[in-house]
Amino acid sequence: MTHNILVWIETFNGAGVSISYECLGEAKRVANGGAVTAAVFGQNAAAIAAEAISLGADKAIVCDDATLNDFRPEPYIALLTKIAQDVKPEVVMAGASARGRDVSSGLAVELETGTIADCTALEEQDGQLIATRPVYAGKLLANVIVPARRPIVITTRSRAFPMPEATGKTGEVVAVAPVLSEDQIASKVTGFAVEGDGEVSLTDARIIVSGGRGVGGPDGFKPVAELAKTLGGAMGASRAAVDAGWIPYKNQVGQTGKTVSPDLYIACGISGAIQHQAGMRSAKVIVAINKDADAPIFKLARYGVVGDLFQIVPALEAEFKKRLGK
Repeated sequence: MTHNILVWIETFNGAGVSISYECLGEAKRVANGGAVTAAVFGQNAAAIAAEAISLGADKAIVCDDATLNDFRPEPYIALLTKIAQDVKPEVVMAGASARGRDVSSGLAVELETGTIADCTALEEQDGQLIATRPVYAGKLLANVIVPARRPIVITTRSRAFPMPEATGKTGEVVAVAPVLSEDQIASKVTGFAVEGDGEVSLTDARIIVSGGRGVGGPDGFKPVAELAKTLGGAMGASRAAVDAGWIPYKNQVGQTGKTVSPDLYIACGISGAIQHQAGMRSAKVIVAINKDADAPIFKLARYGVVGDLFQIVPALEAEFKKRLGK
């Protein structure tokens, strides 16, 4: 069965965000020949729309208006609601980023429909889309449907789906006007505070090396950081390490931190409380390094090393440097 799908493409500084393109690729797959329309707002919208079409969209609806240059929920939700009412898709999709969650929840309220958040798989059964999403801090996976309301609003987890390949395909790009004028928008953007400029993004990283209470203090993160740098990955942390003030909150992985899905997750001195597992259990390969052989993290890990991380992590880094020619 075919499905017509509208995908909101998140942008920042005039460029599309990877989670949206992953979402777009999955939308193209489950559309099963139905029309996939990309919605792009703000600076450089036409160029981003062309990229979205090359990556799988059949057409794009754009609004390059100054009121949409910086993300604000009110004008984005209002315009996406108008587009959804005009296009009448069966499904509206967005990446499950902070902005994607804002837009999708507001859109669901405006359209009086159901929403399924943070999906990790989508399949069709008897003409009905079934979404899989983690529940109970990731301990279980639930299959969820919206039986009656249309459109369904769905958000997809970062790195849960592959990045589509560019085809060079072109398609129709339609420009529309904003719904709200500047004087109708309550929130204002006064600036941005950039943290970790130049570092690998934790949410987009293919490789993450994280430290927990077992690193013993701020200096204990030095070998963790070195290993992450050698592997070209990002550095993460458990809540215990963040709460102790050893490392900033921006590095926290877990239920109250970031949810990540890297190809490789190396947990150093992390016991593996369920709150931490909620943020990283979808990693493709998990390696645990801990002195406690009974630490819960070993039940989740594919590979486990029982021992002193201050001996094991530098040894791993030295071996990786040798093999990577660094």
